[in-house]
Amino acid sequence: MAAVFRALFGYCFLVFMMRIAGRRPGKQITPFEFLMVFFMGGLTLTSMVADDHSFINAAVQILSVAAAHYAITALKLKSPRFGRIVDGTPLVLFEHGRWRTESMKAMRLTDEDVLAMVRDQGLERLDQIDYAVLERNGEISIVPSARAK
Repeated sequence: MAAVFRALFGYCFLVFMMRIAGRRPGKQITPFEFLMVFFMGGLTLTSMVADDHSFINAAVQILSVAAAHYAITALKLKSPRFGRIVDGTPLVLFEHGRWRTESMKAMRLTDEDVLAMVRDQGLERLDQIDYAVLERNGEISIVPSARAK
């Protein structure tokens, strides 16, 4: 029965902490935020199944991660340069009929990955787009050309 109470406490505490730490729609979550969510979940799980079943210890660990997240987020707002280091920057993968092969290789993407997103946007050919951009959140944005509209 104690494990049930630890699980309920952990879940409720995580929900509370995520409300404080901030929220974004799922497609807009950055790798930094994604890591924070899983790390906090791991800390909660550890406090439920490890030898130390202390509510205080679990709360302190989760609060520490949330405080670090809050501090890094505050630094990102104050310093765009720091934000680019933590979250990265958008990368152009395709521009006016030309592949940006350096960016594609660096991100380990193929032209088929981009073409899948082109088709997902209801377009059929590369000449129907002006840009394909790998966003900070890992999504590929497609900018249709004026002729495709």
